[in-house]
Amino acid sequence: MAACEKIFSEQVSSIAIRPQLQAAIDFVREGDRLIVTKIDRLARSVSDLLTIINTLERKKVAIRILNLGMDTETPTGKLMLTVLAGVAQFEREIMLERQREGVAKAKAAGKYKGRKPIASDLQQEVIRLVASGKSKVNIAKELGIGEATVYRVLKNQDSKNQIIDK
Repeated sequence: MAACEKIFSEQVSSIAIRPQLQAAIDFVREGDRLIVTKIDRLARSVSDLLTIINTLERKKVAIRILNLGMDTETPTGKLMLTVLAGVAQFEREIMLERQREGVAKAKAAGKYKGRKPIASDLQQEVIRLVASGKSKVNIAKELGIGEATVYRVLKNQDSKNQIIDK
């Protein structure tokens, strides 16, 4: 078990801003060791990893990857970390390519329908609440839908209005 002074945790998509990672990087001080469970929890690409490593090196902070038993305090550890990051990025790109191929194949076979649309009464409620002056954030909370869904309903409504106006 790794003894840690402070634990930072987050679950976000690979393209999202990662405030907890940034907070961890800001928190560590010279002589500290940033401990992560897995390499893919630290960085999303080799360039991302190298940026993080360089930032931490400037602060004189080492990185330890628990599931690999790897530490950047040695030149061998740094080399292995970079090589494994390259392999991890390769695996991710292959997985995404297979996913795209699978979706294309399912679409061609007529089996891929995409996201199920929200009910029309819920769409009308979104439009009504916007017209009443409520904020989009509050509408999403009140109706139990994502804020992006509110914007999508409004975008669809705008495109329908443009068709009617013509």
